[in-house]
Amino acid sequence: MLAAPTRHPFGRTSSRPLPALLLLPGLILYLVIAVGPSLATAIYAFTDATGIRGVPIHWVGFDNFHDFLFAGTVSRDNLAALRRTLTFCVVVTTVQFLLGLLLAVLLNQRLPGRTIFRTLFFMPVILGVVVQGLMWKLFLLPRNGPMATIFGWFGQESEFLGGPQAFTWVMVVQIWANVGITMVIFLAGMQAIPQELYDAAQVDGASAWQQFRNVTWPQLTPAVNTNFLLNVIGSLQAWQLFLVLIGYRPGTQVLGYLVYAEGFGRTSGSVTSAFRQGYAAAASIVLFLLVLVLGLTANFAVARRERKYLS
Repeated sequence: MLAAPTRHPFGRTSSRPLPALLLLPGLILYLVIAVGPSLATAIYAFTDATGIRGVPIHWVGFDNFHDFLFAGTVSRDNLAALRRTLTFCVVVTTVQFLLGLLLAVLLNQRLPGRTIFRTLFFMPVILGVVVQGLMWKLFLLPRNGPMATIFGWFGQESEFLGGPQAFTWVMVVQIWANVGITMVIFLAGMQAIPQELYDAAQVDGASAWQQFRNVTWPQLTPAVNTNFLLNVIGSLQAWQLFLVLIGYRPGTQVLGYLVYAEGFGRTSGSVTSAFRQGYAAAASIVLFLLVLVLGLTANFAVARRERKYLS
């Protein structure tokens, strides 16, 4: 009886370390680009670092966290930014999710020109945040901008990005910029559903709504879970559009932009504040904990839904 051949999943002798060597460049790059800055941020959060060369750095313990969360008027502004971040997350996630699902359902039909419309709805995703923000900033110019002209036809004036509705407009732009990727993920999920399920439902006399509720929606579970998590985390971390569209203005900033403004200097009018990178690092830790808690909660919810429909 012949002996079973010896298996060598990673080669023999000198070839055995080869997979580890092939992974090493990517691992080093990940440590340098991702893990290193994250560890540095965690350490800087307990210092008074400014990021200015030659300025000494002192260990201040939890002072930055105390100042951010409990130090009078400043902490109230920070907590207000935290509430705006949660508001931004809830509104953007809900509208972007539902709108992306609606577009996917419409563009999954055999409609003339559907490929063109898919391209048009996805196009904002590839533009980049700065281009998206500058386009809308020009569109919403208070004087001589297209929106101002349209409002002028009806005898109305609006400050758009300069007034209290600025925060709402940033949410509109955020949804416009990212609804395309939500739509594409839903489309991919719909096109993976076997046609036989719809044929069987039609034979049983199911209406279009019943087919969506009992066939499409359960079968879309992986796409629903992916979109929900991406929308929640993406909206919590959004800040670049605030920088491009409205800049630093009390009453409009979210937590992500507050981290940037404190770390790299914030400009309000003609006054630019000093860099406070230690303080910004502490704020980023607060944001990280917020994303972690809400992300884990969202992950628990989608995992429970996945067990319900796909177990």
